[in-house]
Amino acid sequence: MKAPSLLRGVFSFSAMTMISRVLGLARDIAISHVFGANAATDAFVIAFRIPNFMRRLFAEGSFSTAFVPVFTQVKETRSPAELRELTARVAGTLGGVLLVITAAGLIFAPQLALTFAPGALEEPDKLGLTTALLRLTFPYLLFVSLTALAGGVLNSFHRFALPALAPVILNICMIAGALWLAPRLHVPILALGWAVLIAGILQLLFLLPALRGLNLLTLPRWGWRHPQVRRIMQLMVPTLFGSSIAQLNLLLDTIVISLLATGSQTWMYQATRFLELPLGVFGVALGTVILPALSRHHVAEDGAGFSRALDWGLRTTLLIAVPAMCGLLVLALPLVATFFQNGQYTAFDTHMTAIAIVALGAGVPAIALTRTVLPAFYSRQDTKTPVRAGVAALVVNMVFNFVLIALLFEAWATPDLKILPWLDGIAKQPGLHLGLAIASSLSNWLQFALLWRYLKRAGVYTRQPGWGRHWLRLGVASVVMVAVLLAGIWLWPDWTTVRIATRVWHIAILVVAAGAAYVAAMVASGFRMRDLKGD
Repeated sequence: MKAPSLLRGVFSFSAMTMISRVLGLARDIAISHVFGANAATDAFVIAFRIPNFMRRLFAEGSFSTAFVPVFTQVKETRSPAELRELTARVAGTLGGVLLVITAAGLIFAPQLALTFAPGALEEPDKLGLTTALLRLTFPYLLFVSLTALAGGVLNSFHRFALPALAPVILNICMIAGALWLAPRLHVPILALGWAVLIAGILQLLFLLPALRGLNLLTLPRWGWRHPQVRRIMQLMVPTLFGSSIAQLNLLLDTIVISLLATGSQTWMYQATRFLELPLGVFGVALGTVILPALSRHHVAEDGAGFSRALDWGLRTTLLIAVPAMCGLLVLALPLVATFFQNGQYTAFDTHMTAIAIVALGAGVPAIALTRTVLPAFYSRQDTKTPVRAGVAALVVNMVFNFVLIALLFEAWATPDLKILPWLDGIAKQPGLHLGLAIASSLSNWLQFALLWRYLKRAGVYTRQPGWGRHWLRLGVASVVMVAVLLAGIWLWPDWTTVRIATRVWHIAILVVAAGAAYVAAMVASGFRMRDLKGD
C-alpha cells in the first residue's frame, strides 16, 4: 500500500478520534467539577482501570495485534466464505472466553478490589465502594472486546472512521452520568459505573450495521479448534506483555498508588488524560493504520514497500510526538488549571496533577514510537521478540517505582512523618506519585530502545533518505514553539487564582500561537506535505 493511502487512513482515524478526545476532555472536566479528587473518585479510577486495562491488554492489545495480520492473510488469500467463517469462529471463541472471565470478575470483585487497591484495606468504606463500582464496570470488558473485534475487521477493510468514533459513546454516557444521574443517586459516584456499563453495550451495537454492510455479521460460533483461531491464540500469548506494557505498568502503578496519599489515584489519572490527545489521536492512529499495510507488504514479500511504510510511520510519529512532549512540559500547570480547577478541584489538586504531567510528558515520544514500531513485528507474525523488551521495561518500572518513592519521601517528608512506619508515612505525604510518573517514562524509553535494537538486528527496515533534514527541521520548529510558550508564561504567570474565563482565553492564545509558530518554522525550513506522501 502506498503512503498516500496511509496518510488518508491516518487523517480519517485521527479526525474521528479527535472528536472522542475532545469529548473525553469534557468528560474529565465534568467529573472533576462534580466529584473533585477524593476517596470516591479514587475508588472509581481503580474500578474502571481494571476492566479498562484488561480491555487494552486482551482486546485492543494482544488480540488486535494477533487478529489483524491473520485476518488480513485470509482476506488476501482465501474466499469470502472462509473469511466469514473465521469472523464467526473468532467472535464465538472470544465471546465465550470473555463470558467466563466476566462472570469470575463479578463473583470475585471484592478480592480483585483488594488485590489492586491494597491500601484500601484500612478503609472498609472505600473498599466496599470500589467493589460496588467494579461489579458495574467489569462487564464493560465483554462488550468493548467484541467492539474491538468488529473494529479490527473494519480496519482491515480500510474503514477507520467508525471504530475511532465508537469511544465517543463512552464519553457521552459518562458526561450524562456525572451531570444528570449522579445528583439523583444516594451514592453519586455509582452513576459513573452505570454509565460505563451502558456505554459498553451501545458501542458494540454502533458497529454492527457496518459489519452487516460487509456481509460479515454472522452468529458467533465456538471455534477453539479452528486452525486460524488457534493461530491467533498462539500469537496472542506473547503479546500479552509485548503490545500492552504501558497498560500493565499503569495497572501495577494502581496497586502502588493505593498505598499513597488520598487523591493520588485521581491526580495520576487526570495527568494521563493529557497524554491521550497526542497518543490517542495520532499515536494509536498511526499504529492502527500501519499494521494492515505492513501485513500486506509482508504477505506480498515486498521488503522495500515494508521498509518505506515503516519509515513513513516513524517520521510522521516524530512530527507529532516531539512538539506534544514540549507542549506538555511547558504547559502542564496552565492546562490543568484551565480545564480542571473548578468546583471541587482545588489549586493543590492542580499542582499535584501538573507535576505528574511533566514526568509523564517526557515519555510521550517513546510511547508513540513504540506503537509505530510494534506493528513491524506483529505484521510478520513475530510476537515473541517484543516480549523481551516488554518484560525488561516492566521490571525497570517496578524497581524505579519503589526507589523513586523512597527518594522523594526522604527529600520531602517532615521529621514527624519519617518517624512513622514507612507505609504509614508515605500514605500521608502528598506528591509521591511523581516517582511513579518518572518511572513510567523511563521504562517506556527503555522498551523503545530495545525494540529498535531488535528491529535493526532483524534487517527488515532500511532508513530512507532525508532523515538529517527531518531532524533539523523538527529541532528548529520545536525550539521556536517552546520560545513562544515561554514568552506566554512570562506574560501570564498566574493560572490558579485568575478567573476561569481568563485562563481559557490565555491558554487558547498560547496553544494557537505555539501551533502556528511550529508549522511556520517547519514550512520556512522547507517542509511540505508531499514529504509525507512518499513515492
